[in-house]
Amino acid sequence: IPLQVLTLPTSPYPDQRPGTNGLKKKTHVFQSIKNYLHNFIQCIFSSIDLRDRQGSTMVVGGDGRYFNSTAIQVIVQMAAANGVGRVVIGQKGIMSTPAVSCVIRKIKAIGGIILTASHNPGGPDGDFGIKFNTANGGPAPEAVTNQIFQLSRTIEEFAICPELRVDLGTIGKQSFDLENKFKPFTVEIVDPVESYANSLRNIFDFAVLKELLSADNHIQIRLDAMHGVTGPYVKKILCEELGSPANSAINCVPLENFGGRHPDPNLIYASELAETMKSGQYDFGAAFDGDGDRNMILGKHGFFVNPSDSVAVLAANIFCIPYFQHTGVRGFARSMPTSAALDMVARATKIQLYETPTGWRFFGSLMDAGRLSLCGEESFGTGSDYIREKDGLWAALAWLSILAVRRQSVEDIMTDHWRTYGRNYYTRFDYEEVGLDAAVEMMLDLELMISDRAFNGQVFTVGEKKYQVEAADNFEYSDPVDGTISRNQGLRIIFKGGSRIIFRLSGTESYGATVRLYIDSYEKDINKLFQDPQVVLAELVTIALQLSKIHERTGRKGPTVIT
Repeated sequence: IPLQVLTLPTSPYPDQRPGTNGLKKKTHVFQSIKNYLHNFIQCIFSSIDLRDRQGSTMVVGGDGRYFNSTAIQVIVQMAAANGVGRVVIGQKGIMSTPAVSCVIRKIKAIGGIILTASHNPGGPDGDFGIKFNTANGGPAPEAVTNQIFQLSRTIEEFAICPELRVDLGTIGKQSFDLENKFKPFTVEIVDPVESYANSLRNIFDFAVLKELLSADNHIQIRLDAMHGVTGPYVKKILCEELGSPANSAINCVPLENFGGRHPDPNLIYASELAETMKSGQYDFGAAFDGDGDRNMILGKHGFFVNPSDSVAVLAANIFCIPYFQHTGVRGFARSMPTSAALDMVARATKIQLYETPTGWRFFGSLMDAGRLSLCGEESFGTGSDYIREKDGLWAALAWLSILAVRRQSVEDIMTDHWRTYGRNYYTRFDYEEVGLDAAVEMMLDLELMISDRAFNGQVFTVGEKKYQVEAADNFEYSDPVDGTISRNQGLRIIFKGGSRIIFRLSGTESYGATVRLYIDSYEKDINKLFQDPQVVLAELVTIALQLSKIHERTGRKGPTVIT
């Protein structure tokens, strides 16, 4: 009997504006508020022209967090009712964000829905998120997310096939007959790793990597998947195929609550890996976030590579990766708050550099136009133009490729880089879950202050150091591909000599506001390259706190996280 397609009435919710990485809320919001999930999914489908939607293919995957499987069943029911012809889903609903991007591009899908709240905690009391990626495999551009938001404000009904049930555990095709449909609706459950692994085999020299990881003089590595989606990828690619010992990969079973941990690969939340690396037993370490698109790189004795430096080192050693030997290098890019370390490499190699707002979709536009090969964000995201997402595992394999060619330690490669290009001392302070009104008011007052003509040229003295303002603005980006202008992307104070203070309100959290403070200072004196960043940047931090009065304005005694 053909399954019934229903159109059911609903009412809009005013808070379904997607951020830079989709719509994130507390799990109970999606789980308990009537039609909250259904409304947003319908608005995603409605944002696609009906003629493009009819009979199309979509990809669905998630990071395995709590409510993942339940939400996928609803998405499939609604996809069928909205005219989609085929849905490709990772087995058990699992597929990393970079793998979804890879599959969308390989099978020429119309887009994909990723169920993740990225690096946020999971579980019934944690966070849940829904992200829409378009046909290029990348996050939906602002024009699309704005359209989805506008639809969410006026939605009156949604289409669903409520009796349709999918077996997420069995690889293969499932077909369903729907009323008034001439062709069956198809769901295909796929191995979440294989298609993505094939792409990596074409990018890296797996024979060289296998020798590095499993030959007689192999290096010792430690990889922490933090109970996120990357676990199966690490086990299959690094351990089974490249020969790294099974015990070199930890926390590789995806859990609905990430084992009660915060799946964010930084020194605070990946402290287990950081402590283990300090022992000196391992030569290379990496951690990955909940959905697999972020990474943290560590060397022997816990040597930390900050993400801004990481992308700069990859750029300087880019031809250690076979993919770039074949494609060449079209350009580099970084997000505006990321340190200017990449700029130094671009300048020395005479390769075009782009400075974009935060959000991977800006990189995607440049990649689609053939202008960009390698990019990164200070928030532990690195990637290249083979897909349209940042990719944690790709970054780890890129670093291992450099180790295989240069036969040096992580620390030696990093210190050689500083001696060649100078060092950008860098830190970020996060003030999480502060009152939205207080945060917005503080940012408005700051912008008013730095916009005053008298602010330019002002000199700040802290101890024996003086800093003179060279420029200050609210960062604005004009996309060189389509001319789209993105305003209000962060407040910048730039001092003579290249030091910067940046304030930005983050749009990726599920509750309250997050104010991020970034400090960047360039040092080229070879005798001053090996100091503690927090000591070197202390004066600039003092200036930033004096200007913003962030502690007084937010009621916080200090940041939630320092990286």
